[in-house]
Amino acid sequence: MNTFWLKIAALAVVVVVVIVLIGVFSSSERPRPAVESANEPETKPKTFYDQAEKDKEKFLAEPQPVEEQVREQNQPAGNQISAEPVRPAVKPAQLYFRPLSEIDNIEAERLLNVAVPGRSIGRLPMAGFKLMVDCCRQIISKWPDSWYAYRAKQLLIDMPERFRERYKITKEELDISEFTKQRPGTKPFNGTVEEESP
Repeated sequence: MNTFWLKIAALAVVVVVVIVLIGVFSSSERPRPAVESANEPETKPKTFYDQAEKDKEKFLAEPQPVEEQVREQNQPAGNQISAEPVRPAVKPAQLYFRPLSEIDNIEAERLLNVAVPGRSIGRLPMAGFKLMVDCCRQIISKWPDSWYAYRAKQLLIDMPERFRERYKITKEELDISEFTKQRPGTKPFNGTVEEESP
């Protein structure tokens, strides 16, 4: 009777060893990803934290004035010589924003600082963009002509389509064309977020 259990235990060990060996040998048959060269910049963030940092850089940084955007487009990238003909740079549109009071500026900045991490969290499995959408809607409704509303609309535009449908994002919430037109009370953007003068 004792030999019966020994035979079953030995069979179980053999099965486990076979499964491990199959896993090892089958993994070597898969194509390995190409090794990135040291000269190429990292294009895709590797971890959640890298993506969160990229979101902060993209959405919390103030937009550049038109002159700086044109200057950056005209500069060649590094010492690379390309065979392609140089195309004339397209001049970015001038943006117009309404200056906010100091208190409104602080409140809008606080909401935007909640929305950007909410975007990063929304990318995680089993998480949603509700926090980001609520903050963006609050910014857009309270300060519709401000720089913060422009950034909030950019966050909503950058959200995946299936979530736009889930949270019922309207076309008006995605429309940033209004910031390219001068409206009453707005000023041309010159590189800094201005506060309303008392």
